[in-house]
Amino acid sequence: MAGHSKWANIQHRKGRQDKARSKLFSKLSKDITIAAKLGVPDVDMNPRLRLAVNNAKGQSMPKDNIQRAINKGSAGEGADYDEMRYEGFGPAGIGIIVEVSTDNKNRAAMEVRTAFSKNGGNLGETGTVSFGFDQIGEITYPLAIGDEDVVMEAAMESGADDVVSDETSEDPDETPEHTFFTEREQLATVAVELEKHLGEAPKGVNLIWKAQNMIDVPEKAATIMKLVEALEDLDDVQNVYHNLELSEAALAALEEQE
Repeated sequence: MAGHSKWANIQHRKGRQDKARSKLFSKLSKDITIAAKLGVPDVDMNPRLRLAVNNAKGQSMPKDNIQRAINKGSAGEGADYDEMRYEGFGPAGIGIIVEVSTDNKNRAAMEVRTAFSKNGGNLGETGTVSFGFDQIGEITYPLAIGDEDVVMEAAMESGADDVVSDETSEDPDETPEHTFFTEREQLATVAVELEKHLGEAPKGVNLIWKAQNMIDVPEKAATIMKLVEALEDLDDVQNVYHNLELSEAALAALEEQE
């Protein structure tokens, strides 16, 4: 789905690429349908739908898929979804936040709990993990949008709090990114301003949970990421965030498990 889980962009295990992309499109379609169902099916008059559509376009989701999702929501089709958050701990006390969008609360709760328990983790009460994270806005652009001077100027002019640029991508199928961070209340405003300054829509615009402090436990990295993968594979799960530091040592440990 940075401080938060970059696992969706790293994908170490062979054979997961197509499955991950299919799951991503399913999540994006759900976001679009929900946004269209809750408001008008016009991106200019429905800010949530605009963000959902922009995110889908940023991930190269086909236009026909996007339109079908809008039509489904505007026609009132499909289930009504509840959005929930679960918090828990993985091996070595790693904090994990799971965001869910579901049409069956009992099913979602059972599946999330099972994923934790089968992979060395346990669910906690609401607030037991999130107090160590900040909910902020994240806006991403491909690295090719401009050099450091260009993106720094855009960040300052647009009111972003910070910008981090990837030098390379861990996954050859992923494009390195510039990631802009902003206060959650300013996310939509900053996204619009960045689009003006950089001349194109962002690849992604999201509210995320960013860990205040990362934990480097390379000896537990493979076990922890197995839990993260299990959670991300659940149909109701939209996003998973954690405070595991994916250091060089941790990445090396993960690769040894291939």
